[in-house]
Amino acid sequence: MRNANSDIVLQSYGRCCRDEQFFEHFYNVFRSKSEDIRNMFTHTDMAEQRRLLRAGITWMIMHARGGGRSKLESLGKSHNRHGYNVPPALYRHWLDALMESVAAYDPHYDATLEQHWRGVMTPGIEVIASAW
Repeated sequence: MRNANSDIVLQSYGRCCRDEQFFEHFYNVFRSKSEDIRNMFTHTDMAEQRRLLRAGITWMIMHARGGGRSKLESLGKSHNRHGYNVPPALYRHWLDALMESVAAYDPHYDATLEQHWRGVMTPGIEVIASAW
């Protein structure tokens, strides 16, 4: 079932993607959320990680538009306790960091747009976290 707000979020994401610093900003905010998160990225190629983030957000938006579930299930498998070992509780921080980054890079950001983003991202996060 297609989320009616996915078009609004896709347009917002397009505005954010105009500046490559959006992804770097996201990881700076995300890593500031906890020492556990910082430690997960100690030996990470951050340029590659930013590329993967760009794709992952796109897959989550596509999931809200009715597709992309298999990509998110794959992400769930790679991030579960047998993979990168990302506890489901950390996805709340991921979403908060994403919202802080959207607020910084989308000039149309407001509380309503944040609600749209959260509504579009949450089902994808649930797919990923369910693989734990």
